[in-house]
Amino acid sequence: MSIFLDKASKRKKRSEKLLQNHDVPVNKFLPVIESDFRMREVEEVAKRAMCVCVCAVKGEGLEQETVLQLIEKYDLGNNLTREEKEFIYDEAPSQHERTQFSWKYECYWVLLWALGYVEELTYPDSICDVPYAVRQMANRTAESFINESVLRTKTELLDEADLIFRTHWAVRQAQLDQVETPGNLDGGVVMERHYALNWLVRFMDQEWDEVATHT
Repeated sequence: MSIFLDKASKRKKRSEKLLQNHDVPVNKFLPVIESDFRMREVEEVAKRAMCVCVCAVKGEGLEQETVLQLIEKYDLGNNLTREEKEFIYDEAPSQHERTQFSWKYECYWVLLWALGYVEELTYPDSICDVPYAVRQMANRTAESFINESVLRTKTELLDEADLIFRTHWAVRQAQLDQVETPGNLDGGVVMERHYALNWLVRFMDQEWDEVATHT
């Protein structure tokens, strides 16, 4: 057995045990996750976090003029994805679009964790601390936000990516079975965390708008 596969198998077992401790069903047949990937640069992750944050605050209802000022202040125009640009520069997005982007606070929270601004990713049974999350960007310039970021290790990223992969399976299986979500999990939080973590570990090497969350 290769070193990578051995570590991945041990990671899988730890994740399954954590879920079982919360009475969350596990699927023993789910594969291990790919562990040999090229780490993203800290600046790339920090800029992605800032873009996601601005989109989320607009989704929550921040005035268009202020949103555009933030894009200019943090020099994010060239870092927005196609979908983010469409949303940011739309003066009257639908309520559905606003809701979808406001959920991205949960992705932003994961990115903050990956950058060292959040101590840990706690059990996903409730939404993140939005005021705290927003302050991490609001209280800094773009330069200081990047410079004060310390990217977590590959092992830490993989541990969380593996756990959320198995957690998301349990949420989706409950939906398919039309039963209550197990372990008091918040399905929306789980999905957004899975999205951000898959981007961080380069799952299928997909760009932000195309990230898949297969289970």
